[in-house]
Amino acid sequence: MRATARGWTAVWLVVLALVQAAAFLAVWRVAVHLEIGQWVDTVALTGNRIGQDTIDGPVDRILNAMSVVSLVAATATIGFIALIRGRIALAITATLLIAGANVTTQLLKYGLSRPDYGVDPERAAVGNSLPSGHATVAASVAVALMLVLPRKVRAVGAFIGAGYAAAAGVATLSAGWHRPSDAVAAYLVVGVWAALAGLLLLVTQREQAEIAPGDAHRVAALVLGLGGVLALVVCGLSLSWLLDLRGTGPEELARRPLFVGYAGSAAGIAGTMAVVMALALTVVHRLVPRVKG
Repeated sequence: MRATARGWTAVWLVVLALVQAAAFLAVWRVAVHLEIGQWVDTVALTGNRIGQDTIDGPVDRILNAMSVVSLVAATATIGFIALIRGRIALAITATLLIAGANVTTQLLKYGLSRPDYGVDPERAAVGNSLPSGHATVAASVAVALMLVLPRKVRAVGAFIGAGYAAAAGVATLSAGWHRPSDAVAAYLVVGVWAALAGLLLLVTQREQAEIAPGDAHRVAALVLGLGGVLALVVCGLSLSWLLDLRGTGPEELARRPLFVGYAGSAAGIAGTMAVVMALALTVVHRLVPRVKG
């Protein structure tokens, strides 16, 4: 029974990695290599000017708090939490998750091409910006923190971490630093690395480890997942409404469609992060058992 449970957990993690990798490829293909995808992204980015004066302060504080120094400090803190719990393998794995996701994002950002369809001439010279480095930092730290926290506060950490990472992704859109697809792609990169980290934890897990089904955070994962799916549905409906206006340049659109594009994309960013965190939360009790043996 023990071997069978571990086998099914491994299968679930492989499926998660493959599904999220496929979702990343779909986002990249549609948002970067299709003209309509670039148009929707640009409409959302153009809509960030609505109410920008009101949210400039909070947005700047969120984004300016992210740096190489803060990432190193957060990683060290996460590793320390795992070590004081006596989980050496967990400390190493959480560190690898953060490092792997962020290195992958930088390699993809500079390795992927972005064709110019004339949709966004103002930013054409910038080239590819997918995935977002800031969103990757926030999401990787959030998921790694959820992994190392004790089971009693893990669900709370998952909600706070998902909220923080989602806010960081929306902030990059609000500041005009990134298109919405950049943040969504970043979360999917982190999701793939979270699944790979889970496989590593499973491989290094001792046979004496005590897996308690009661430690599963089913309600928290369900709330996060359903909330994320609902936000993605709102995003899909908003962006599908915009498609009727696709013959109009983003700068020529009225305030209402710009706001719909911006708000719908923000919902998509938040929804993706919630789903990624929910998927990780569903299996974490099997990867970080109550008694390590």
